[in-house]
Amino acid sequence: NEPHCRTSCLLPLPNDRPVTSKGDGMYAIFGAINVKPEHVGAFTEATIHEARSTVRDEPGVFQFHILTDADTPNRFYYFEIFRDEAAAEAHWETENFKTWWAMVEGMLDGDVQRISTMRPVFPSEQGLEKQKAGLLEW
Repeated sequence: NEPHCRTSCLLPLPNDRPVTSKGDGMYAIFGAINVKPEHVGAFTEATIHEARSTVRDEPGVFQFHILTDADTPNRFYYFEIFRDEAAAEAHWETENFKTWWAMVEGMLDGDVQRISTMRPVFPSEQGLEKQKAGLLEW
């Protein structure tokens, strides 16, 4: 019996726990991923490629940040902002995401942790929409 998993958070969820919170407006996820030390370079490369493609190709994704812990270099944090929950669900079904997951799943050291789901306060939704084009230049 496979665990229920929403692959952006990559966290197996019990069936009685909602994948997303209810509400209107943009939707953000913050989480953590531990990577086996010998795979940090390959994980980083694959994840940067996936993040760039996501922001470029998915109109419902406004920001996608990958950060590494200053004290634990094999611990990564991710922060994503979606137009809404439907855009998050659509993201997890893309070929880009599925390819990334197939590449990195064996590199992980434990389960991915979803730390929080949030609603953006600042910048505003309009501000986030205006910033998206600039993210593609980074």
